[in-house]
Amino acid sequence: MSQMISTFILVLVAVISIFLSQAFPRISVSYISLVGGAIIYLIPALGHHVAAFNSDIFIGMVVAPLLFFEGQATRLNAVGREFHHILQTTVVLVILCLILAGFGVWAAAGVSLPLAFILAAISTPTDATAMESVTNGLRSPQKEGVFLKMESLFNDASGIILLNMAALWYVNGYINYQETIVDFLISAVGGALFGFVVAWALTLFRQLLMRTSYNPLNAQILLYVITPFVLYYASEAIRVSGIIAVVCAGLVSNAEAQRSRLLNSRQIHLGLDLEDMITEIFNSIVFVVLGFMFLKIIADDRMTTASLNWLVIGVLLYVINVAVRYAFGRLRLHFSNRSGWIFALGGVHGAVTLALAYTLADMPVRHGDFNLVLMAESTLIILSLLVPTVVFRFLLPKDVTNRDAAHELDQVRTTMVHQAIETVQKMYLPPNVKASVIFDLQSQKQKTRVRDFTKAWLEVVRHPDFTGAEKELEMRAFITAFAQERQYLDMISQSEVKYQDFVFQLYNEVLLAESLVIGPAIDRHEEDPNDI
Repeated sequence: MSQMISTFILVLVAVISIFLSQAFPRISVSYISLVGGAIIYLIPALGHHVAAFNSDIFIGMVVAPLLFFEGQATRLNAVGREFHHILQTTVVLVILCLILAGFGVWAAAGVSLPLAFILAAISTPTDATAMESVTNGLRSPQKEGVFLKMESLFNDASGIILLNMAALWYVNGYINYQETIVDFLISAVGGALFGFVVAWALTLFRQLLMRTSYNPLNAQILLYVITPFVLYYASEAIRVSGIIAVVCAGLVSNAEAQRSRLLNSRQIHLGLDLEDMITEIFNSIVFVVLGFMFLKIIADDRMTTASLNWLVIGVLLYVINVAVRYAFGRLRLHFSNRSGWIFALGGVHGAVTLALAYTLADMPVRHGDFNLVLMAESTLIILSLLVPTVVFRFLLPKDVTNRDAAHELDQVRTTMVHQAIETVQKMYLPPNVKASVIFDLQSQKQKTRVRDFTKAWLEVVRHPDFTGAEKELEMRAFITAFAQERQYLDMISQSEVKYQDFVFQLYNEVLLAESLVIGPAIDRHEEDPNDI
């Protein structure tokens, strides 16, 4: 019961944060979620109900599905094209950051070398989710964006393996290089193979069902949604990387969607909508948890200390990581000065870094060292979010936002609806059907008042439903009106190049509206064919 209450609180705050981000579009939803998480902690009635942080549950239930859907949004052949760069950023760059940050912290902060390498290992994974929060309202360059995305998809496994190596060094007093290399190969390669094999088997199973009469829509969607959860824990159970497995499974799912979207378009569309919803909610939950844990770590009496060593280490970790990433981008990836800084600062840290820090709670690490790691890595995460948020305002151009396009799109939408209404006005329809269709078309402009809705609602309640013939005429009227709207948008999309993506969004809205009108009507006719 306590776990349910905890989950409900986190989800509720995440949803509220998403609503607030619409009211304050200039502020990333990630920052609003961070503040929401901090507020949970400041309100004892809420904070006391939030369950203790468990890194394994957090990675498996939140991070894993996010990475799966991130992989699902990435084309498999793109990974093949960038495979050489992926190896460079997830192996070579990670090891360079580990060595230089480890020795740097050891020399400057006076901690033991094994603890310094634990701190460095935790600071290596980057977070694609966090990256989006620092580029809110800005246009990310495509080339650097691809490098950062590919890196964040695959470098989590490297960080986990290196952390295990450093932790064993901390406990045993020595490094077993051979065992570390073997563990890395087994974990990474095994995770990739396991993810591909399981995902391909599930793909063939789904495709087989879709081509038969035994294709329950809801069960198919549920199977798709639970795939990353089951796959992650199954991978960890056989001692291979669950993170790599879910990413690879997502890549396979991308190729599946590309080649079967018209086989059962309703199923694919519903799956994509559900994926968007889960991704948006889980992204917000990640930052709610981060905000809660940041304040908890700082406010906890056990974290207070006269020394600011944790602050020095956190700043040092961030500076060294940025410097190494910049040098690597310039020398190995052949970036320009500007691109080098985008790549360096774009290595944002977030949920995975915090989760890895908390895995030390299950290891024989001294209490004081554990607290030091939490404070230092929290400082690293905060800096990696704040610094690029400021600097990118000078490095990246502004993107066209919904607010920028609002005036032009309002005009397009209004003209589109007026043309549809004129078409309906010319049709021969019963007055009640025509009035109903025109009201619904007017609502597309999103300017009808609640009072107008209430009046229309009362009309529906007071008067009997349309007859079968009237329903048929209503559907035909909508089909004609929507066809007119699509024709107009098709013409506009060829001239309004700057806002073309937004015009296509309107086109998509029209298609969805038409599916709502036709779909339920068909269902009703199938239930009662004699109604007409």
